[in-house]
Amino acid sequence: MAGIYLHIPFCTRKCAYCDFYSVANTKLSKDFVDAICKEIELQKNYLDKEKVQTIYFGGGTPSILTVNQIEKIITNIYKYFDVDSDCEITLEANPDNLNVEYLKALKILGVNRLSVGIQSFDDADLQLMKRRHTVNQAIESVKEAQKQGFNNISIDLIYGLPNLTISNWEKNINEALKLKIQHISAYHLTIEPNTTFHKLYNKQKLNLPTEDESIDQFKLLIDKTAQNGFLHYEISNFALDGSISLHNTNYWMGVKYLGLGPSAHSYNLTSRQWNISNLREYMDAILKGKAPSEYENLSKSEKYNDFVITSLRTMWGLNTEKLKIEFEEKYEKHFLLKTKKLLTEKLLTKSGNNFILTEKGMFISDNIIQEFLYD
Repeated sequence: MAGIYLHIPFCTRKCAYCDFYSVANTKLSKDFVDAICKEIELQKNYLDKEKVQTIYFGGGTPSILTVNQIEKIITNIYKYFDVDSDCEITLEANPDNLNVEYLKALKILGVNRLSVGIQSFDDADLQLMKRRHTVNQAIESVKEAQKQGFNNISIDLIYGLPNLTISNWEKNINEALKLKIQHISAYHLTIEPNTTFHKLYNKQKLNLPTEDESIDQFKLLIDKTAQNGFLHYEISNFALDGSISLHNTNYWMGVKYLGLGPSAHSYNLTSRQWNISNLREYMDAILKGKAPSEYENLSKSEKYNDFVITSLRTMWGLNTEKLKIEFEEKYEKHFLLKTKKLLTEKLLTKSGNNFILTEKGMFISDNIIQEFLYD
């Protein structure tokens, strides 16, 4: 099984926290769709005839595309790839794009999972983040999607925001749970270079939560979602049983995926490649019959490091039997040596052959994972 990711690089305006590649010139969308359809043809052999289990429209703002443009892309994927009959097709969307007609059309096209970028149920936070929608629009978009038969809906939330108190964060979580959605992706705010928040941070104009306050917000999220039947299956992701994101889980499980569009990344188990982060240059190269990508062949150590990074982010953890099969003994010894201290400190736990981060370990997951990497 494999996955296809499509980076749709259009946004009507940049959010204050976002550093993903995007452009505001939506007039280029027609030429872009023609280019990405051509790239689909150019890359038809990348997945080596493996069946495509997931298709994911990310961005940017994929819901800026018209229904006809989305249909053209999906049709071309089915033309050049062997797509599973139960393929999970996800579309990331902004709430203000999800009107009745659009939702009905997406359903007919076979889109069966929506990832709605809500980010906050507080209008003041939305304005600070330069989001285009209001809280009311966010709530109504999810309710309308449910009316149109979408029963696999994820929403994005951000915590660690400026001035965010624990009580306000709890209100956010409660609002999300009231919507009866199947999946929540919740990310701690990261101050990325060259963003509006970064400029404000440098001018000391952002009142960010302390580390302890951020941990309390994360812990509250874990507790509240668990009380409502959600599996905490990856550090930032929570799902009701049967609604885990197949596409993202495949990333963490080391499954092949093809990335299409400017800045998109691909992985075929032996190498990585990534497209140029420039829309015009991307389109010009595609028209000349060449995907504008760079690639690197992965060393054994880099593959091991990827295995550690992705495995330890999940509720399944890292399986040492799989480690033994796929890597030399030196990597297994290196990994097991590092576990001793972390087990004692209760940052890691062992279940059968699986090593899993504890809740305490998740709070400092980046530091822990760094411990296991092989230079």
